[in-house]
Amino acid sequence: MKKLLTTIIGVLIAFCSTAGAAGVDSLYFDARAAYNGEVIGQAYSGRFFADHLNLHVYGKVSDNLSYRVRHRLNVAPTAADPLRATDWLCLFWKPGEKWTITAGKQAIFIGGYEYDSVPIDVYFWSRFCNGLPQGFSTGISTDYQLAPGQVASLQIANSPLDFGFCDTFAYSLGWKGHILPQWNTIWTANIVEDPTHRFIGYLSLGNHLVIDNVAIDLDLIDRAGFGQKNLLSDYSVIGKVIWSVGKWNICGKLGYECNSADNVDADGNAFDTAMPLGYSAFYGGSGLEYFPYGDGKLRLHAIWFNESTTHDNNFQVGITWRFDVIR
Repeated sequence: MKKLLTTIIGVLIAFCSTAGAAGVDSLYFDARAAYNGEVIGQAYSGRFFADHLNLHVYGKVSDNLSYRVRHRLNVAPTAADPLRATDWLCLFWKPGEKWTITAGKQAIFIGGYEYDSVPIDVYFWSRFCNGLPQGFSTGISTDYQLAPGQVASLQIANSPLDFGFCDTFAYSLGWKGHILPQWNTIWTANIVEDPTHRFIGYLSLGNHLVIDNVAIDLDLIDRAGFGQKNLLSDYSVIGKVIWSVGKWNICGKLGYECNSADNVDADGNAFDTAMPLGYSAFYGGSGLEYFPYGDGKLRLHAIWFNESTTHDNNFQVGITWRFDVIR
């Protein structure tokens, strides 16, 4: 594996030595590693680990055609999903000033700032995001700029509740914009098909508020299957605060998620296959981030997080770094 990875990197660097003429505008790697200590009851365990090693490529084919690739070098493909290690592999075509059409593998447009975060920047996820079989899939989407900073989107893609190139789909309508200069939004409505070809609806209201050097995210996500009696009994509420002070970020995140045990169809099967039936729990944590060079190329972090059903306390100290090949 080490020899293969070295070969891949060597070929990429050799190829990209002339990539300016080939239309590569940016190529870089990023990685994250940490030590994590876990306390469950009276038992303690700890380990060093690395959970991200990503290759990013951005380029332009022509004035109205560009592309993006993000590939995880530490993830293996599978027979069911040969592009499992690839998050982004798509073309962006701008047929007009206000239109963008995206085709290929891309983020499934479920919405909310928790879901939309770059994975390497997330230290612990909500149970809902962790429960989705895939967050990126192959599909097609179109964006239309309603006004400066206001974009409406429509997407049809393979379902997040299935794997790879499946015969199940997600239909998404979204709006990325702002209500006030300080209040940005990612609001989406989705119809999502599960592996048994049932449909469930998602409504996500993601809100991002910036006041001076404090950023606040609030995500409200409701999930409801067709035939579900109580439409507000399977949901997530997630809040995050980042206070930036010089080269430091002081961070906190808290969430509550619930899926009523009554949310089953006539055969007794759960409407929601991403969240455990009967689940109800708080989760959250806090931490510090430090950027020694004042940019995003090197980041140190120290965090704590907990989930109320397991009483599992995690303490983590780690590093994230980025190294450019072409910029």
